[in-house]
Amino acid sequence: MPRSIGVLLGESINFKCNLKLINMTKLQNCLDTASIYCGTYAKYNNGSLYGKWLNLSDYSDYDELLTAMYDLHSDESDPEFMFQDYECPFIEKMGLLSECHISKDIYEIIEQINNSGHDLEVYEACLDCLGKMDFQSLYEYVNNFYQGEYTSDLDFVQELYENDIPFGLPSFVVIDWEATARNIMYDYFECNGHYFKS
Repeated sequence: MPRSIGVLLGESINFKCNLKLINMTKLQNCLDTASIYCGTYAKYNNGSLYGKWLNLSDYSDYDELLTAMYDLHSDESDPEFMFQDYECPFIEKMGLLSECHISKDIYEIIEQINNSGHDLEVYEACLDCLGKMDFQSLYEYVNNFYQGEYTSDLDFVQELYENDIPFGLPSFVVIDWEATARNIMYDYFECNGHYFKS
């Protein structure tokens, strides 16, 4: 959960450091790894787990996926699909998939993620911190408040100041970075190494 927003008093401190931002925009196509195991309730109730793993990337949109599911279970006149397993937990966390439902918006949402410039794990980290929310709110939050991936609060805060101060600190100035990071983090939160503004 994000920490409460605090108010910092005082002027900006001038310094520059050589810390590296880690994979801020490492891209991952969610469709490349997303798959579902599609069976039916009728088969399951008759003791059969017959179905098939369907890779979402093999279909261009929801309608193509739906057609493939009907073709797979063409032996039933009106199959009630059962999604017994899946790969890509984010899809379930967003409420796009459950045992008995797959959202018709799934391809649009995955396309938005892929075009956003942020890796899927950034969205997952934000969702883990903020809790359940609709995708559009999550998308806007990430795009407005994502700060990057860092190894620690200390690295994050030093990088944050480095971007604002072009000339660096004189060698005789000493900063308590741990105390500074503690204070700055009232206005930010972190999840799995990903930092967001509160």
